[in-house]
Amino acid sequence: MNKEILVQEADDETKVAVLEDGNLVEIYVERDLNERLVGNIYKGVIRNVLPGMQAAFVDIGLEKNAFLYAGDALVNVLCQRGNSFLNNQENDQLNISDIVKEGQEILVQIAKEPVGTKGARVTTKITLPGRYVVLMPNVDYIGISRRIQGDIERERLKEIAEQLKPKEMGIIVRTVAENVLENDIKEDIENLQKMWIRIMQRVKNTSGSVLVYKDVELVQRILRDLFSEDVKKLSVNSRNTMEKVIDYLDVTNSDLKSKVFLNDNTNLFEKHSVDQELAKALKRKVWLKSGGYVIIDETEALTAIDVNTGKFVGKNNLEETVVFTNCEAAKEIARQLRLRNIGGIIIIDFIDMMEGEHRDKVLAVLEEELRKDKIKANILGITSLGLVEMTRKKVRQSLSNTLERICPYCEGKGRVVSEQTVYISLKKQLEKVAARTAADTIVIEASPQVVALIIGVGGSEQSKLETKIGKKITIIEKEKNHIWEYDIKPKNEGKNEKTGTGTLILNENMV
Repeated sequence: MNKEILVQEADDETKVAVLEDGNLVEIYVERDLNERLVGNIYKGVIRNVLPGMQAAFVDIGLEKNAFLYAGDALVNVLCQRGNSFLNNQENDQLNISDIVKEGQEILVQIAKEPVGTKGARVTTKITLPGRYVVLMPNVDYIGISRRIQGDIERERLKEIAEQLKPKEMGIIVRTVAENVLENDIKEDIENLQKMWIRIMQRVKNTSGSVLVYKDVELVQRILRDLFSEDVKKLSVNSRNTMEKVIDYLDVTNSDLKSKVFLNDNTNLFEKHSVDQELAKALKRKVWLKSGGYVIIDETEALTAIDVNTGKFVGKNNLEETVVFTNCEAAKEIARQLRLRNIGGIIIIDFIDMMEGEHRDKVLAVLEEELRKDKIKANILGITSLGLVEMTRKKVRQSLSNTLERICPYCEGKGRVVSEQTVYISLKKQLEKVAARTAADTIVIEASPQVVALIIGVGGSEQSKLETKIGKKITIIEKEKNHIWEYDIKPKNEGKNEKTGTGTLILNENMV
């Protein structure tokens, strides 16, 4: 697989694209006005403890208090009260009020970005990622990346981890540590220990809600987490960024410097059609090469994905057509989940298949494609209705939440009132205005769609209205008006004076 990374930097935005065999599979966006929060460590203060929700709200200095679940706070108990406390408690009876108290200062790390009306989700299970390992200062544990497949290599890394693991701390060996020398891993662990000491010193020297550790910027995270031997090429469009990349690799892995290239006279995203793919990734409908398509609907609670044959009619029989479309869709769905960074509960409605072996084949394709994803995903199986249930870990905001905002007109519904609904409301308002004015003529300003209904075929509807209210009606078409916007005014001696309500607001006037 040919894997390439593009780094496109501008004055107020940095974008990183990951391509696999020329296809865009991941996109990262960091803007000056919208900084990434996941990974940041805060000294916070417990403001509210909610036993009924088994959670607490923590003031960490952000606009909204962070949310701490009981399960994410257990490390706090182990650190402050020891294992004996848990041994004396029944797990199913352990309450959040037994773990934290209001006013208590606590060290937490952001695990999930704030989304919509929800504040950030935090945990006391602190992790410090390095190049080759992740240090867990509060947990005595050793883990090896599941992506490292060879048993011999896994055993070698486990032995190294056991020898180098700091006392009463834990480490997870990352994928990039495969075939890396012991000295390099040792140096990485020592650097992370020094970082933890600096964090704890700042914790001791501060009070209240304060940021004590900020995760590195986007380009450094990409070098740390994604740039490895399997990447064929890393291209950057900025000389300044190029220098930062080389400086970082001089310390971490100088062998990778030969894969870094500067293209300061080129728009990398335009050259590789990344912006076009981004535009497609923001749409509901995703077309497949065969002519089938996938519909992706994201909600706050879950994401629903529907597969359709579309223009694809197949060659031999229906079942063959369906299986081919479903397999093609499974590959594209896995790519779209990575590209859009969709997390949480995901329901996939594949086209119905008659044979069990065909369903297994489609699931196998989906599982194989998801293995390319560094974010953990679990396929839970097929329901009795033929729906595939799966989850994908939700860490950062989705691409849609990063690049888009909720429509202020439809408030996220994706639908607005019809012209017929507006016209009915307009007629009621017209009667009210006509009843309280002595003017002979009423002026109506509305969108072209509503104007067409007011006039009717050959002016028939306008004549009926004039007869009903006993006045003349002058209609002015406003092309820039939204469908629901209109004005009704009496015409007095050449001057228009508003006596109507002006713009129609659905929530106030139509309900």
